[in-house]
Amino acid sequence: MYLYELMDAAYDAEIIRNDSIANDHVPLIDFNKRSPNDEREFLPHEKERYKNRSSSERVNSLLKDNHGGSTVRVKGPKKVKTHLMFGLLVIAVEQTLRLLT
Repeated sequence: MYLYELMDAAYDAEIIRNDSIANDHVPLIDFNKRSPNDEREFLPHEKERYKNRSSSERVNSLLKDNHGGSTVRVKGPKKVKTHLMFGLLVIAVEQTLRLLT
């Protein structure tokens, strides 16, 4: 079970927010500023939660764009998982090296 639903601005619709609330979830949906007068913003604690979404999205993007996540050429769940885990290992090593320099 999960509590939060994290989505980007493409999902900013009242019906989606209401459905999330009806399912006892907390919708954290980025605001699609449709007019210059739209001043909606996250509360401070919601903003912090939403940051977690963007960091995981960056890792997913790195995996797909630079480390073979979009070109899996093996079959079977174990082989696919191994392929993706090697990509994640490379990302972890790269990030560690960036922190050390």
